[in-house]
Amino acid sequence: MSLAKQPDGTVYKHFNDFFTRELRSDARPIVPGKITVISPVDGSISQIGKINSGEIFQAKGRSYDLDALLAGDYEMAENFKDGQFATLYLSPRDYHRIHMPLDGKLIKMTYAPGKLFAVNNHTAKVVEQLFARNERIISYFETAIGSMAIIMVGAMNVGSMETVWAGEITPTNNRSITIMDYNDRQIYLKRGDEMGRFNMGSTVIVLFGKNRVHWLPGLQPDQLITMGTTIGKIQCQ
Repeated sequence: MSLAKQPDGTVYKHFNDFFTRELRSDARPIVPGKITVISPVDGSISQIGKINSGEIFQAKGRSYDLDALLAGDYEMAENFKDGQFATLYLSPRDYHRIHMPLDGKLIKMTYAPGKLFAVNNHTAKVVEQLFARNERIISYFETAIGSMAIIMVGAMNVGSMETVWAGEITPTNNRSITIMDYNDRQIYLKRGDEMGRFNMGSTVIVLFGKNRVHWLPGLQPDQLITMGTTIGKIQCQ
């Protein structure tokens, strides 16, 4: 609570308001530098690396399809073939808001219905195509280095997911893929700005195109990270 903007727990309207509490402005300083890619969340690294021929590494012996993750949006998937991915896990104890790794203009958002499997290390090892099967919200941004996707993956006990521009998106009775075009709207978020939140722990996947970023050497699965710290560098502009 010492990191919360509102440290008095009795002020919160309900438990979820407390659970998704905002941090003090100085609690998560943003690493400076125009070529720095920051972690969008507090949590741990599930997997991080290269997208190989449209396949994303899930766990030992398992991968999943980029096209399936992006709900069959083959045109957008082309932007990330042979690019870079980072799968970041938020446990129930972590800060539940998601922030921008880089400056970006929102161009499209897709809601993809799906299952609500747990997303911990055990399920990643045993559930085929886990992240491409769970309910998810896919947000596409145009950045100085091309396309960036931020995928919020739902999970067991995740009551809702929301973005700052659309509000609460799940839960919903709509069980079909829904695409919202934002190209004509000027929704521009700076690096470190909040872009969404979970109302329980879950997973965020960040995608970049080929030869756009390189992850910091030494980043490993299960390594703890905090929002605003460096996880990569821009390769070209």
